[in-house]
Amino acid sequence: MTEKALLTALIGVVAGIGILVVASGLKRREVEAKRRFRASPQTLVRLAACVGVAILAGAITRWPVGAALSGLATWFLPKLLGPDREHTRTVARIEAIAAWTEMLRDILAASAGLHQAISATAPIAPEAIRPQVAELAARVDQGERLSSALKQLSDELADPTGDLVCAALILAAKRQAGQLGELLGTLASAARAQAVMRLRVAAARAQTRSSVRTIVAATVAMVGGLMLFNRHFLVPYDTALGQVVLLAAGLIFAGSFFMLHRLSQVGEPARILTTLHGGDD
Repeated sequence: MTEKALLTALIGVVAGIGILVVASGLKRREVEAKRRFRASPQTLVRLAACVGVAILAGAITRWPVGAALSGLATWFLPKLLGPDREHTRTVARIEAIAAWTEMLRDILAASAGLHQAISATAPIAPEAIRPQVAELAARVDQGERLSSALKQLSDELADPTGDLVCAALILAAKRQAGQLGELLGTLASAARAQAVMRLRVAAARAQTRSSVRTIVAATVAMVGGLMLFNRHFLVPYDTALGQVVLLAAGLIFAGSFFMLHRLSQVGEPARILTTLHGGDD
């Protein structure tokens, strides 16, 4: 009876941890909190894969903890071990902001107004930010105040470099700031320098990601080999106490992978324009 109660409590703890971890992983940025959540097909496929792997692992091992850990690993490990797509998108966005800033500078140098410059760059803006620039031009053409539209653009870009550019344009729109072209050129150069820095960091941390892949592959191969060729060695995990030990080992591995993931991240500078500022001050 004691073992059954312990096993039931353990299943509840594992389920609770799983829900908390998944909820943490799916938490959106503050600027996206007001948007309606729409599960993409890729997210649905990932969820289905997680559930399928958890059911398969549970059917093979009869371990509730093993099933939960397998499902969570299926969700998180591909992002940790696979290509860093978020880094690629970030670098592409920064370079696009730099290129668009240079476009504005060149058009403003031809004695065009800021409104006309934005409209002229909308169809030719870099692909990574073209939808946002097109929305900006459309809002301005519909009569929205330029400063308000630029603040909305900064929220859509959600990038510190984009905030700097939008802040400069807002000041120019409100106060007709002089030497805007020179300022935009400086911001574009800073953006390109930041993109280069990120690429160098990515090259340096590639070795860390390779080491993590090796550790994970060795761990999975060892567990799979024991399951196939020496199942008797894993019999102690069939008990409630064995499941507690397995949970502890799984949490240690998860914590280690999380710390490795944190080490590979590039810190973002604080944004200067956010939705919290709201008005057109």
